[in-house]
Amino acid sequence: MRRTSALVIIAAVLSCSACSRSPRVSFYTLTPATPASAVQQTFSSAVAVGPVTIPELVNRPQLVVRLAPNRVAVLESHRWAEPLKNEMPRLLAKDLGGALGSSRVFAYDQVSGAAAQYRVLVDIVRLEAVPGDSVTVEASWVVRGPGAARREGRGEIREKVTGSDYDAVADAFSRALSALSAQVAKSVVDLR
Repeated sequence: MRRTSALVIIAAVLSCSACSRSPRVSFYTLTPATPASAVQQTFSSAVAVGPVTIPELVNRPQLVVRLAPNRVAVLESHRWAEPLKNEMPRLLAKDLGGALGSSRVFAYDQVSGAAAQYRVLVDIVRLEAVPGDSVTVEASWVVRGPGAARREGRGEIREKVTGSDYDAVADAFSRALSALSAQVAKSVVDLR
């Protein structure tokens, strides 16, 4: 009797442990709009992008989505492959290089600030996703040029999420950041 009870308990424990698996985690990255090899040289000065600041709400590995005006969800099983504060300067630099027609646009951690004739500082004040609807990127920026030249700008970009999964959310963020880079490019060109 004791042996049968022990076997039943062991079987129950094994059965329960087989059911409790960790959820599958998906990782996402941002992608530039223009591949670096497709850029035609038209802007010859070096540009350093960064630092880029982001809201603390989204400064985490997990994707954060808005569920209601006063409620968000932090998605434990949907994560950024690398911290956004590291990925965004590189993405903005690639997209800005495409918008300027230059292969001399770098993230601030890839080039000495002294080597760049232009410096772009970006403050992302809103980085919001509503799954199945849209993403919003709101940012302000300062472009510092040769001497004391300086231009400031601000923009809000909304991109439609063209799917029901989180791949579509990451893609919409990539498109919104590309549109932001196009606006920043105008400020850089104005300083020339």
